[in-house]
Amino acid sequence: MDEKNLEKLRQEVDAINFELLRLINQRGALVKEIANVKQKQGQPKFDPMRERAMLNRLIERNEGPFDDKTVSYLFKQIFKASLSLQQEDNSRRLLVSRERHAENTIVDVGGKLIGAQPIIIAGPCAVESEEQIEIVAQELVAQGLSFIRAGAFKPRTSPYDFQGLGLEGLKILRKVADKYDLKVVSEIVSPVDIPLATEYVDVIQIGARNMQNYELLKAAGMVKTPVLLKRGISATIEELIFAAEYIVSKGNSQVMLIERGIRTYERWTRNTLDILAVPILKQETHLPVLVDISHSAGRKDIAIPIAKAALAAGADGIMVEFHPDPEVALSDANQQLNHAQFRELLTSLRTGNFI
Repeated sequence: MDEKNLEKLRQEVDAINFELLRLINQRGALVKEIANVKQKQGQPKFDPMRERAMLNRLIERNEGPFDDKTVSYLFKQIFKASLSLQQEDNSRRLLVSRERHAENTIVDVGGKLIGAQPIIIAGPCAVESEEQIEIVAQELVAQGLSFIRAGAFKPRTSPYDFQGLGLEGLKILRKVADKYDLKVVSEIVSPVDIPLATEYVDVIQIGARNMQNYELLKAAGMVKTPVLLKRGISATIEELIFAAEYIVSKGNSQVMLIERGIRTYERWTRNTLDILAVPILKQETHLPVLVDISHSAGRKDIAIPIAKAALAAGADGIMVEFHPDPEVALSDANQQLNHAQFRELLTSLRTGNFI
């Protein structure tokens, strides 16, 4: 008799388990509907005040045998799982997500493709003179490269450091690039300068300090000029992906991501290159991913292994700073390669079939 009673009780427990499963999934479906409504209304998904009020009401109705602490813990886990469900569903809906768009995005920059084969974007940290840019352009063409980078607007940590030539710098870049049939990549720091950018640059670069400048991201999304978005100094991979979503959601699908190192406790390098970000971004998004080998380390003596590591990890290209005479550079002299070092880098990458 006891054995039959035990089996009956177990069957009742099993039935309750199945019913709990049905109710939990029903709750999950309702939570997703609520999330959709909140998203349309621009409301945050997590409401801690409502969660606390609900927990208090549940504890008031608790008749045991579970104590209040156990009931609170169990429902907190349900609430946490529901929030994760909302976040996962939101990620699947992102325009930049791999689940939304399975094929790799190939960015067409005036006939030069990024995302098809590894490319190199090179040039000085900043535009200093037309002569400087002319020398750089000649070297790039001699090496068979198509993209020149240089900053006309330079956001600097110190307000007393060289902050670029501004519009004059953009004009120099455009003039020299047209002469040598190169594509210009240069940073824009203000939303009001986006229309200016479309006139002078082929790729708008949004730097690390502006990765979460949402007005700038939205402005860049309203034009058709390709955008190179750098990861912020202390930004997570998720934050970088959402920053890209700001641009794409406004209509500009020609977006590339660039890992440029993040700030850690390490002092031997300027930043710490998060090499794991490359395969993760390639897996989670369909956008081209590049690596800035200059800012990530701030050291030119390890440029070659950094570049190889980036390309081996699946990067669609690298960005490297190259200056005719780094010792007299007005910014970031320590990380800019000279002619000989730049050629050594390219030779090593070509010999190893990285490019």
